[in-house]
Amino acid sequence: MQFAQSSFVYLNHSLPDAIRRLRQFGYHGVEIWGGRPHMYRHDLDDQLDAIRRLLAECEMVVPNFIPAQFRYPSILCSSNETIRRDSVRYIEDAIDNALKIGAPSVSLCAGMTLHGESIARGWAQLHQSIVELLDYTDQTNLKLLIEPAHRFESTLILTVADGLRMIREINSERLGICFDTGHANVNGEDLGQVMRDLRGVPTHIHIDDNLGDSDAHMIPGDGRIDFVALARALRENDFRGFVSAELGFQYTLDPDAAVQKTRAVLEKFFE
Repeated sequence: MQFAQSSFVYLNHSLPDAIRRLRQFGYHGVEIWGGRPHMYRHDLDDQLDAIRRLLAECEMVVPNFIPAQFRYPSILCSSNETIRRDSVRYIEDAIDNALKIGAPSVSLCAGMTLHGESIARGWAQLHQSIVELLDYTDQTNLKLLIEPAHRFESTLILTVADGLRMIREINSERLGICFDTGHANVNGEDLGQVMRDLRGVPTHIHIDDNLGDSDAHMIPGDGRIDFVALARALRENDFRGFVSAELGFQYTLDPDAAVQKTRAVLEKFFE
């Protein structure tokens, strides 16, 4: 397995600086976060050639592109058609960036229905948004990965089972799951069983830890998640992709120390 880190932890750094630092600390992948100041919409269009050259020089790849999501600025399930359509356009901009930077996939967050709104209506709106995004990428090999969340971030797709239900409904080989260990732990999901359920499904892995009460995005090993069991399940699935750490706000003031510690822990658990 290879290791990546979300650029989000370098929120207070430029994207090129984040790439250089992650390579210095032993990562071979940078999962680009699509919020500002990194690669939000067209902000870095004039820097794309230089960023691609930097990735090549550092021998790094982008295993997944993460649009800034969860409530703002995208709500793909919104019952307000103006919001839903604009959310789709926002993700299309993220898809364009992912293709330009060579990422094989883009992760999608379902969003929250509002108080009193129909869950069935929200599900139908989300279904429509994903179909439109698949149509937008029809001439590409890009995969769209639904990221199951938890009750603080979605009313629709909380568990992997929820995500797989949407995948079955839409029935596209380019639709898969971005599996976040922290989300699953908040939900009380069994990581080993989840991995068995994901056999044959396009999958990308987000690694972070928590105590089970909130989505803290802690350094792996600092919470209660059993990463040994996860690593065993990944080997059983013959998983060949990246495991990508996704650390929280609490590390953004001293990201270097956090990503170095995370790299050592990933090697301990997964190599």
